[in-house]
Order: sequence, then structure tokens, then C-alpha cells
Amino acid sequence: MTPLEDRATGCVAGAAVGDALGGATEGWTPEQIVERYGGRVEGIVPPYNDDWRNARPIAPYHKGDGHITDDTLMTHALIRVYEKAGRHLDAYAMAEHLVPELMGERRWIPELEAEALPLQRIFLAEKWIVARLHYGHADPREAGVGNIVNCGAAMYVAPVGIVNAADPDAAYAEAIDLTGAHQASYGREAAGVMAAAVAEAMRPGATADSVVAACLRLAKDGTRAAIEAVCEAASGLGHWEGSFETLRAAVRPYDTVADTYRDQGLGARRPSRVHSIEELPLALGMLVIAKGDYRDTVLGGVNYGRDADSIASMGGAIAGALGGLAAVPAEWVEQVGAASRTDLVGPGRAIAAVARRVRAGDQERRRAAEAAFAELDHP
Repeated sequence: MTPLEDRATGCVAGAAVGDALGGATEGWTPEQIVERYGGRVEGIVPPYNDDWRNARPIAPYHKGDGHITDDTLMTHALIRVYEKAGRHLDAYAMAEHLVPELMGERRWIPELEAEALPLQRIFLAEKWIVARLHYGHADPREAGVGNIVNCGAAMYVAPVGIVNAADPDAAYAEAIDLTGAHQASYGREAAGVMAAAVAEAMRPGATADSVVAACLRLAKDGTRAAIEAVCEAASGLGHWEGSFETLRAAVRPYDTVADTYRDQGLGARRPSRVHSIEELPLALGMLVIAKGDYRDTVLGGVNYGRDADSIASMGGAIAGALGGLAAVPAEWVEQVGAASRTDLVGPGRAIAAVARRVRAGDQERRRAAEAAFAELDHP
């Protein structure tokens, strides 16, 4: 593989593996995770609840056992959108291409153990895309206003970073435009910063520190403050074991979700300029602690709990882009792919091919524009 293909497959497969490992521990505290599994989680584990079908009637999903969740379903759907559009994406691409992906074709959904429309599995914040664009006929550029503010947009924008590999500024701008159809406020901001993180991680010579630096340069308001606070706290820690209280204390002033994760206060997930989602700062914090190592970045997110699948998926995407496919443990890729009945590597190759075509088009337009400007500026 070329370095582009290697990093792209590492990013996409790395995100899926982190998602699958974190699915089992999502919503729980580090202490509850240790009690349930008899110690820290070091790989694929069974569902937290043995009776997973009935334990949470609102979410009767088979999390754990290596099953990918909605994070990966949405990521793969976005890659298919890029393949169909063959260009940079904007908010209108959500309406034209992503909505049909979500409601137009049945696919294997591991957590449902059945074929179904992706729309029938994704969370309410993602169902919003279909409700607003297909049924509500909202202007795509404004459709995200009014939605729950969460990590829903940030969790699947890694492909935007791959298409804009080595150009964090362009990745940020494209993700902000695209996800205006889905999110607003700090949820949309996190999507832009997450795409920028992946774009920087794709750059030859990139490091965990350069990724954080790119994020801090581009992030705004509470998102920037949260990333700075968490990464500063993480820089003094040597391993994710023992880090959880320190990292939670660092992000707490910016997070609207309570310490009791499933008990939402009145201000939870409402628009704000001073708050941030928790998942992206934590993913970057784990990346800093692990010094870019894939396994420890992901396991830190998995054992932190709370929104563990999204934290581990975001961290896995960035660490996978940094280290390439070989950085993602092959046994995890094989086990998660088999358990989920899903190709984890092929979508990475597909988005790398899209990136190559899109960037070739960018170069042609840039040359034409430069030639025109030179003519304009010549006496």
C-alpha cells in the first residue's frame, strides 16, 4: 500500500475497532467496569448486561462481543457518500446522498443481529438528519440547529480528514460545512476539530503533539479550552491506568453531562459557547498519555467508560492514522470484522481512492486559478 492507503486504512479500521471495544463499557464508570469484568478491559468482552435485550428497553442493542456500533455505521455511510459524490462534501451532500444511505437500503446491523435500515439503529440525534432534511425540507446549511448537542457529528467525520490529508485547515472547514446539516454549537465545532486532527495525523512526520497543536490552533470557544485543559493534565500522566479522575476533573467544567452519566440535568447538551463535548478532548488526552500508541489510546478510552465507544473510536481513528494499519492489532481487526460481519479495511482503501481523485481535481482548479490571477496581475 502507499502511505496514503496505509494511514487511511489504519484510521478507518482503527476507529471501528475502538468503537467495538468501547461499546461494551459505554455508559458505565471505571469502577463499574472493573467490577463487571473482574479487572480492566484489555480486548473484546461480552455485553455489560447479560440480558442485553431487556436491560435497557430504549436501546436493545447487542453491544460487546466485538460488535461495531452506530459510530462505525455512520463512518462507513459517509465513505459511501464520498464515493458517490466524488468531491468535497457540503451540507447539501447530507440531503442528496447521506439521507438515502440511512433510509434507502438494508444493511447488516451487528447490534440488531439482523439486516435493517441504518436509520432503524442510529441514535435520535442522527435520526434528526432524516427528520429535518427528508421530512422537514429544512435548508441543509441550517438543519442542525435545534438538535441535541453531542458528539454525533464528530464521531463519523474521520473520512473528511482523510480526504483533506495533511491539510487540517481544509478538513476543519469542510467538516464545519458538512455537519451544519446535523449539529450546531460545540457539537458542530467538535466535528471540525476532529476532522482536522485526522488530517494532521495523516501527514508524514505527524505526532500526537502535532495533532494536539493543530486542534488548539483551529478550535474555538469551550472546545479549545476543554482540549487545552485535558491535554495539559494528560501531559503529566504516564499511563491511562490511574488517569481517569484527573482527566474527568479537567473536562468537567466544560462538559454539560453530569458525573452520573445517564442522569441529565436541565443544561445538558444545549447550545453554548463555553462548553464542549467530552469525547474529543478525552480521545486527545488518551492519545497524549499513550504518545500516539494505538493500543493504549483505545484501551484508555474503553476503560474510562461514559461514552466509551465514541472516545475509543475517535482516539483509534487518530492513532490509526498516525501509525497506519500495522499499528492496529491485527487480531482485533480480524475478531471485530468477523463478529460484526463487516469489512473493516475495505472502506479505508475506498476513501483513500476518493482522496486521490478529489485532490487531483483540487490541483487542477488551483493551477487554473493561479494562471488566471497571474494574468490579472500582469501589467
